[in-house]
Amino acid sequence: MLSIDENQMKEVANTFDLIIDTVPYTHDLKPYMPTLALDGTLVLVGLVGELKETINTVPMIVGRRSISASVIGGIKETQEMLDFCAEHNIVPDVEMIDMQTINDAYERMLKSDVKYRFVIDMGSLKA
Repeated sequence: MLSIDENQMKEVANTFDLIIDTVPYTHDLKPYMPTLALDGTLVLVGLVGELKETINTVPMIVGRRSISASVIGGIKETQEMLDFCAEHNIVPDVEMIDMQTINDAYERMLKSDVKYRFVIDMGSLKA
């Protein structure tokens, strides 16, 4: 799902029980609220600081939706999250890169040319 695609966002309206938002800077949360199902929750785990003017309470009230926040958990919480994801077949969208291309990946990041999170193939360290 691309949040900048209005049609895709309409297709997933009232769909998600939980959204885990890992964006580490202030951003507009309004487009995501209508995608939450009744009693759905948007959890901010990347943002530390002010939300500023990014929330409209109307979709929260009408859909009994909520926003929550958490800092990174400890080992126990991380294991619980991994177990939950494994049980529900929740997997991340990532782009695997070799260590040898780390500088190219950094340049792409600076240009905002990254669709998914980069993950370094640790096997490439041997090459």
